Amino acid sequence: MIFDMETLQAQNRYKILTATVTPRPIAWVTTLSAAGVVNAAPFSFFNVMGHEPPTVAIGLLAGTGRFKDTAANILDTGEFVVNLVAERNAEAMNVTCIDAPPEIDELELAGLTPAASQAVRPPRIGESPVSFECRVLASLVTGPRQTAVIGRVVCAHVDDEVILDKERCHIDTERLRLIARMHGSGWYARSTDLFQIDRPTWAARQQNNIEANPA
Repeated sequence: MIFDMETLQAQNRYKILTATVTPRPIAWVTTLSAAGVVNAAPFSFFNVMGHEPPTVAIGLLAGTGRFKDTAANILDTGEFVVNLVAERNAEAMNVTCIDAPPEIDELELAGLTPAASQAVRPPRIGESPVSFECRVLASLVTGPRQTAVIGRVVCAHVDDEVILDKERCHIDTERLRLIARMHGSGWYARSTDLFQIDRPTWAARQQNNIEANPA
């Protein structure tokens, strides 16, 4: 089946993208408005983009007749925090999905704890096991009130309980128990069913070919 993404209605393009690009990590973004109001909202059009410098990218979809509060705050202030979502945070994260007016503090609404950041003004979410303080490197309006933001990570906070070796920056990823976004309304995945495949090297492949086909 071929879908012409240029002619499909917007909601059908969304269905195809979100039903196939899974699982998607969740950026639980905290921002601060120009007036000083804290905003928190989850976004699953998100991933890491590089490490020199460390960068993340977030796709911020359009709000109803305006930019979403997160997008407006990021464009106004140039700062944001990406908090990752553990399974224990799922219900609180879901509360922050609410379509509240801009003057509402979603952290307070969800009973979450704002924690002071080190390098940016927006707070972290105290209950999140990982938080990345970010400054905007670039932003691009990709459609009517739809924005893509690339942020430089200037400070990372990781829960002490999942640190295996501080000096070597080894983290117990499985213990984070992060969740990811899946298809359709309200579907999520746990990060508990894992498997490992070793990355191949050209030298090993050539050696295997020699051993399999001796002269």
